[in-house]
Amino acid sequence: MRQTGFEIEPFFLAGEQGALFCIHLYPTGAAPKGGILYLHPFAEEMHKSRHMAALQARRFAVEGYAVLQVDLTGCGDSACDFGDATWETWLSDARRAYAWLTANTTGPAILWGLRTGASLAVELAGALSGVERLLLWQPVVNGEQYLNQFLRIKLASEMLGGSQAQSVTKDLRAKLETGESIEVGGYMLGAAMARDLARLKLADMPPPCPAAWLEAGAEEGDFPTPASQRIVDAWRAAGVSVRTRTVTGEPFWVTQEITECPSLIEATTEYILEFK
Repeated sequence: MRQTGFEIEPFFLAGEQGALFCIHLYPTGAAPKGGILYLHPFAEEMHKSRHMAALQARRFAVEGYAVLQVDLTGCGDSACDFGDATWETWLSDARRAYAWLTANTTGPAILWGLRTGASLAVELAGALSGVERLLLWQPVVNGEQYLNQFLRIKLASEMLGGSQAQSVTKDLRAKLETGESIEVGGYMLGAAMARDLARLKLADMPPPCPAAWLEAGAEEGDFPTPASQRIVDAWRAAGVSVRTRTVTGEPFWVTQEITECPSLIEATTEYILEFK
């Protein structure tokens, strides 16, 4: 499919548990300036953010970059059910997508992720060679907290509150720890995925390459939330170059209606264009 200045190529990539649906965007008329792999967020956040991811991918392509978007195992149009996926499977999917992108694209390799996809990108960067930049949109910094927040979706649907909700959260975690899967908001959460999410702590995962950490919030500024800033400080102490920026905009990955955040696209594109 040809667009102004770039083409869109959907295809399936072989994964360890079945086919992975991919969308490849690449500029026409010249070799790409580099390749960008996009890693999407968790469960319903993926669907809420598809529109924004598509807008940013097209903007990258217009600016001369090739972009690969991949539906991880159990997500979107890829093979398996969500409950079949594990964090290790997703890492394997991302490695395969990265290998395909770097084999078919000239220029530097960049990982771009949103929420858990950003966290996945950080871990992937530490396991691969050749990643030159990270683009992190609102990363999940603490997997255990995120897991508890995800489980509260189930509690909210059952109209629980207060101490009862806290007690039920503990019960749900206990079931997961015994190997039981749990349905949350229409998604089956497997015990292995829950275990790996709970272990995720970005403070202990300084990446081997420079990173841009971008968030959407009520006010524009050069600093992220305090929780994020603590991670950034830890990374900088470990020698990582980190650029931070907060733009005004709604959290499009959780809003009830599909929402755009144009300022995030502009800030992200600005960072990429500074990359020589």
